[in-house]
Amino acid sequence: MNRTLLLLASPLLAAGDELPQPEFLPVTKQIHAVVTEKGGPDSAEAMKPYTEAVPRVEEGTIDMVPIPGGTFTIGTPEGEEGRNDDEGPQRKLEIAPFWMGKHEITWDVYRAFMENNMSRNKDGTLNRDSDLMTSEAPEAKGDETLVDIVSQPTPPYQPMHFEMGEGYDAGWPAIAMTQHAASKFCEWLSAQTGHYYRLPTEAEWEYACRAGTTTPWSFGDDPSQIDDYAWTMDNSDFTYQQIGKKKPNPWGLHDMHGNVAEWCLDAYLPDAYAKWEDGAKNPWHRATSRYPRVARGGHYFDGGPESMRSGIRIASDIEWKNLDPQNPKSIWYHTSNMWIGFRIVRPLETPEVETMHTLWNTGPGTLE
Repeated sequence: MNRTLLLLASPLLAAGDELPQPEFLPVTKQIHAVVTEKGGPDSAEAMKPYTEAVPRVEEGTIDMVPIPGGTFTIGTPEGEEGRNDDEGPQRKLEIAPFWMGKHEITWDVYRAFMENNMSRNKDGTLNRDSDLMTSEAPEAKGDETLVDIVSQPTPPYQPMHFEMGEGYDAGWPAIAMTQHAASKFCEWLSAQTGHYYRLPTEAEWEYACRAGTTTPWSFGDDPSQIDDYAWTMDNSDFTYQQIGKKKPNPWGLHDMHGNVAEWCLDAYLPDAYAKWEDGAKNPWHRATSRYPRVARGGHYFDGGPESMRSGIRIASDIEWKNLDPQNPKSIWYHTSNMWIGFRIVRPLETPEVETMHTLWNTGPGTLE
């Protein structure tokens, strides 16, 4: 098996893998200790739905839904209308149990991470020397906390809601963040709550989206039902919509089809599934370059039913930063993309420090 597939199947990094952003490892170790001390259910049978309170957000909560472990077939069968070449070949995979956000992460929660009211260097470390281009040791000083020293965004140069919805109010999906920013949000959230959160792998995302189905959409094979389950170009008035207004999939997850597309952990590879074998456990493709990465689910600005299928894949592009006037461009914002967001997962089993660190820190990558 390719070494890049082993990170989630094994508690340790595969031989030859380098730890990304090792300067932030001390922060990961502290968060890992907090998560380990808090603990969690000791079996998949004990997993229940719950609502996570976000300490740094007044009345901020995230609803989490248990997703049972099991096997499924990733990819789209040949002959399915709208199928793209990058959606095959199909592979039967094994997925461990996890919780997934019932909804996409919303502005009221994400804004506290984005606008963190602390001077930050370009890389998100605390700026103590008045030089935004330098990186400083992630160590708490004075009244600073573990949450403070998690790498967090510099302020956006424009409102990132792009005048859609009701601004940064609750109930509207957060958008236009990079995959790196989404992963760092998960780290920030984990430091506060003592629960380990991260982005889903592409395999986990499709497994949760299909929810035991094998049809083009989780609601079946009739595209005329799409308006009941998804915000598309045809019914959204060309803007994102409040979360949870459409019917959920069979596992209780809303907006898996449409509204905003959602980040996954993986590098985008046109032949991703061909690199996996049937029976692979929790596979993913680790990214080393910044582009392209995988997003899933379709979105409100992307056509109709065929663009919302469970198997559809989206590759990120450097052009999503075209409107960013900064030099170098921000690692936190995609100012030319108003339809990318994310939801989070929490695996039943807490991984070792090295794996936890890697899954939070592959974001910046290299601009190859």
